[in-house]
Amino acid sequence: MKVVIPGGTGQVGNVLNRALTAAGHEVVVLTRRPQHEREVLWDGRSLGPWTEEIDGCDIVVNLAGRSVSCRYTPENLRAMMDSRVESARVVGQAIAAAARPPRLWLQMSTATIYTHRFDAPNNEATGTIGGAEPGVPDYWAYSVEIAKNWEREQERADTPRTRKVALRSAMVMSPDRGGVFDVLSWLTRIGLGGPVAGGAQYVSWIHDQDFVRALDFLAEREDISGPVNLAAPTPLPHRAFMRGLRTAWGVPVGLPATRWMAGLGAWAMRSDTELLLKSRRVTPGRLTDAGFTFTYGQWPEAADDLVRRTRAARRR
Repeated sequence: MKVVIPGGTGQVGNVLNRALTAAGHEVVVLTRRPQHEREVLWDGRSLGPWTEEIDGCDIVVNLAGRSVSCRYTPENLRAMMDSRVESARVVGQAIAAAARPPRLWLQMSTATIYTHRFDAPNNEATGTIGGAEPGVPDYWAYSVEIAKNWEREQERADTPRTRKVALRSAMVMSPDRGGVFDVLSWLTRIGLGGPVAGGAQYVSWIHDQDFVRALDFLAEREDISGPVNLAAPTPLPHRAFMRGLRTAWGVPVGLPATRWMAGLGAWAMRSDTELLLKSRRVTPGRLTDAGFTFTYGQWPEAADDLVRRTRAARRR
């Protein structure tokens, strides 16, 4: 099977590339800076020779988009929007023009599309799209607009021979350097792994192996299209999430942080507090209804595995 991954050089792309390659599949990564074999140049917004890789492939997994790990300045927010919308548009154009279009287009989206809430989980059927929550920063609504426009671009694409799935993914937890698990683990090991702003906000997450398994599952289920939540079935409050991470690392104490302290830390790390403070309570309704089972459905077991693999990688 041939799989093309636009924007596949980041953490999630590396996770998927490793798994697919290990399974014997041909993987082509579209990137602005090709450096390795089977990496092909594209700019993420215009058609070019890279479209030859789309024509005749089996699956496209579009992960392209500016990283959200940055300060949410107007300039960066616009770059997030443009990079996601333009890449989805041009991937759709390439699929539409292909003589042999792929049978499946998996388009990355985000669990951030749902409302900031504590009272109930958001699944695809009963969840509420965010953007109008009272008492939160105005720019949080722009993040929701990014997600909506991202998905809308895939919906609009005229690709009748290609099934389309929007992956509303929670944070993908893997041992890779620079990923979210790596950053949270570093904070935990230096004693800063306590609750932020009280820790009541929910954290949705998915283990990297379950992320890959879910994509394999979706590739085989021709009856599933449209938005699908990629998140473990047990989102949990931030305070419990960090407690589980501290336990996995054997760190007894984590200093708590107030909202202003979180803002200062995010500024120092060139990131934004939305990633910490928004309550993402998301559950995988369509996946579980279709019969998908999670290998790591509970955070303590997932954290233990990720810590074990992190330690093993550092001993090599």
